[in-house]
Formats: sequence, C-alpha cells, structure tokens
Amino acid sequence: MKKGLLYPILWIILQNLLSCEQASPTRILNPSKDTLILSADYKKAEQFQNDFQNDSAFQYFNKVTILAKDSLEAAMAYNKMAILQNDAGDYFGSQESIIASLKLLNNQKKRDHYCLFSNYNELGFINLNLKNFEKAAYYFDEALKFVPRDEFHKVTTLNNKALAYQKKKDYAKAITIFESIIEQSKKNPIEYARILSNLAKTKWLQDSSYFAKQELLTAFQIRKENKSSWGLNASYGQLADYYAKSQPDSAFYYANALYHIARYLKSPDDELSALSKLILLSDHEASKQYFKQHQLLNDSLQTARNNAKNQFALIRFNTKQHEANNLILQKENAETRLRIIWWQLALVIGSIITITGFILYRRKKQQAIREQQLRLSQKVHDKVANKVYSIMSEVEHKGVPNRAILLYKLNYVYKQSRDISYDQPGNDWQDFQQSVAELLESFASDTIRISSVGNSQELWRKIPPSVKEELSIIMEELMTNMKKHSSAQNVVVKFVQKEKGVEIQYTDDGIGFPGNFRYGNGLSSTENRIQSIGGRIIFDSDPGKGLKIQLFIPTE
Repeated sequence: MKKGLLYPILWIILQNLLSCEQASPTRILNPSKDTLILSADYKKAEQFQNDFQNDSAFQYFNKVTILAKDSLEAAMAYNKMAILQNDAGDYFGSQESIIASLKLLNNQKKRDHYCLFSNYNELGFINLNLKNFEKAAYYFDEALKFVPRDEFHKVTTLNNKALAYQKKKDYAKAITIFESIIEQSKKNPIEYARILSNLAKTKWLQDSSYFAKQELLTAFQIRKENKSSWGLNASYGQLADYYAKSQPDSAFYYANALYHIARYLKSPDDELSALSKLILLSDHEASKQYFKQHQLLNDSLQTARNNAKNQFALIRFNTKQHEANNLILQKENAETRLRIIWWQLALVIGSIITITGFILYRRKKQQAIREQQLRLSQKVHDKVANKVYSIMSEVEHKGVPNRAILLYKLNYVYKQSRDISYDQPGNDWQDFQQSVAELLESFASDTIRISSVGNSQELWRKIPPSVKEELSIIMEELMTNMKKHSSAQNVVVKFVQKEKGVEIQYTDDGIGFPGNFRYGNGLSSTENRIQSIGGRIIFDSDPGKGLKIQLFIPTE
C-alpha cells in the first residue's frame, strides 16, 4: 500500500471505530397516544416519516406544533422533529426541539409521562452522538423516572445507559448494568440478543483475551431465527471487529455481510462502518476501491445531512415567518373588527339614547297633560263648583235674589268657566274686601249666622293678587266644608293685621272633627294651597264643641 494512501485510510478507520462501530442505543419512537386523539396533520406526518420522506414529515410535525389544540400532541410532534433532526446530524437543532417539547409537558400529569420518557431517552441519544457520554447517562437516568410500568422499556433504557458507559470506556459500570438486566430480557428474544451481544462486546473491550465468540454467535443465531435485520446488522459489525485480528478472513466475511445488509436497510452510517472495515481487511487494490466508495458515500452523506439541516432550518424559518405574518394579519383584522365594534356600539348607544329620549319626552308630555288636566280640574272645583254651591245655598236659604243680582252672580261663574277654558288668569281682585264679605254672606242662612270682624280695604292692600286668588279659594273651601259637615249655627271669622301678614281666625259651634277623622280631598287641597303661598294653617277641634282654624297669610 502506498504511504500517501495509508494516512487517510487510517484516519477513516479511526473515525469509524470511535463513532459507528459500537451498538446503537434503543430509541423510543412512539410516545403514548392512549389519552389523545391525533389530528389529521399528525397522522400525515407519521405516514411521511414511515415512507422516509423526512422533509415532508418534518414540515407536517412542525405544523402540528403550531395548530395543535392539545399540548401533549404538540409535545409529541416536537419529539418526532427532534428524532428526524438527530438522524440528519442536526444535533443542536434536535436538542432545541426536545426542549420545546419539555416546556409543554407537566411532570405531575401521568398522561405526559410517556412523552417525557421518550424526550429524555432522545436527549441521551443526542449526547451519545455528541460524545457527551456522562451527560447521556444522566439523561437516560432521567428517562427512567418516567419509564412505563413494563420491563421492556426499563430494560431498553438501562441498556442505553450501559452503552453510554461503554463508550466512555467505563466498562465496569456498563457490565454491571448489562448483567443486572440480562435475565429480565430473556422474555423478549430480540432484546435478549441485543444485551447478550453488548455484554460480550463490553467484556471483550475490557479484556481482549475474553472469549466472546460463543455469546456473539448465540446472539447472531437468535437474530437470524427471528429475522431481525437490524439485529443482524449489529451482529455482523461486532463479529467483524472480534475476528479482525485472530481470523481476518472471517472478519472480512462479516464486514462484507454488514456492507450488504446496511445497503438493504439504507443505513449510510453502517455502510460507512462496513467500508472502513473492508479497507482495513482487504488487499491494496481492493482497499483503494473501498476507499473511493467510502469517500463518495461520506461526501454524499455529509451533503445530504447539511441539506437536511438547512431544509429543517428553512422550514422552521418559513413557519415562523408565516406565523409572524399571520400575527400581523390577525392584528390588522382585530383592529378592523374593533373599529366595526365601536361603530356598532356607537350606533346602539345612539339608538338607545334616541329611543330613551323619545320615551322620556312622551312621558314628560303625558305628565304635563295630566298635570294640566289636574290643574284645570282643581280650578273647576275651586272657581266653579264652590261658587255654584254658594249660589245654590243662597237660593235655598234666602230665596231667589233679585233678578239682576242673580244674573250678575251667574255671569261671574260663566266668566270664571271661560277663563278656565282659555287657561287665563281670573279676577284681578281690586275690591277684595267686598269679595270676602260677599263670600261669607253667601253661606249664611236662617240656621247659620256668619259674622266677620276686621275685613277692611287696608288689610288686603299688601296682599298680592295671586295670593288673594288662592285665599279666596281656601276660604270658599272652608265655608263649603262648614256648610256640608259642621252642623254649626254660629260662625265667626276674624281678620287680624300682623307684622308680616294677615291672620284669619275661624271659629264655629258645630260638631267639630270626630276622633277618627281623616282629611278629604278638600281639606288636603286647602293645606297644599296654603303651603304653596308660604302660609300655614292650624286646625283645633274638640269633638262636639266646635272647630277653630287659624290661618296665616304672608304679605311677602
């Protein structure tokens, strides 16, 4: 062999002895789906993964991480993305995906445990590829905290941990773990063959004189009987290494078998491992050919992995860019919706204000009408009914007065009625003294004697016309009540000038108010009227002994 070719060949052999020659750890590819209904995108991603269309699988798993309604499904999608990235040699990208998955999981939720188990197992696998063997063992220990309750998963995880110690060359720890699980693994022939061959290989690495042939061949036979292609792939590599020094021909046979089964399994890493062994075990001419194949395959694999890394990064970037654009669009849509809502709200509020205003206006108008009706009704009662009653009382007890006087009085009532219908003010009360005298006289009869004291022009000089009008109505109401209810024979009305007004003292010798007496509409109206002009009224009644009423009318 030429010296120029020797160094690159030895470099290739060294690289593959450090990276590809050891048995691979067992990977958990399917987190638990028992409590989860998977989306159509997740199932489609899995189908692409099974068909080795990794770019499409990664794209759909990434889509699931954005659209998934269940955090567990998103976490599982990140786990699958990490596996695809790890296989492509994108170890740091794979770690990022695992961390994203872990952030979506809760250690306290049992439904999340299988995915947690798978994540930590994959982190161990990633660190094996990065040659961080101590950290790999740590992550396999973390995976054991969430291992499902079956021996298979526990055994496979301990096998992975033992391989981490084997690659660290801590053979004693690795052997201890392998020996602790080999009996449990016998229930599963494929797993038993894996651990048996790993244990034999580790003992041989620890002590090159160890006779590992029988155990390696036993594992090989079990794998052959169970048609385990990946198991045979591992056995061929282990047997080629074992026979490399003692039986080169046998080593060449197993290395060649490894090359062919690796091509069948489409495992470029194992194909490179087989070629590196064939380079070492072949003659000069054959070595040159295997070397060329190794170079071409290695370059092709590195290019493919770099492309895969870039493609994964591009998918992630495009997804984030799309997500950012969606966020901008959502923001714009939200702002538009908000403007529409504000306009709708303003329209609703405007409508409510308009309707409320209309209702209030209607109510106010109706209230005004009712108040006007009540006011007119009160005027009819005060100015017409009481005056008519006064005329009737006079006719009843004094006979029909002179025709001219009767016409005068009826004409007065007519004017009052007309003024009410036009809602105009009535008498200006120029001669209020005479009006009071006539009023009191009209209620006198053969059985009722009415006397007045102090009714003079000077007395009423300072009283405003509006107050005179109200006072006339009040006095007429009191005299009407006297006539109807008191049974009085003598009535005295005394008018007294006071400093700030006029005091009217009414006294009769009638029956007074009974003990359970309640004011009727007339007396209630009288009280309201006296209060409206700032005056006051006091009733003093002793049942059976007459009635006294004291009124005070202010001049201001």
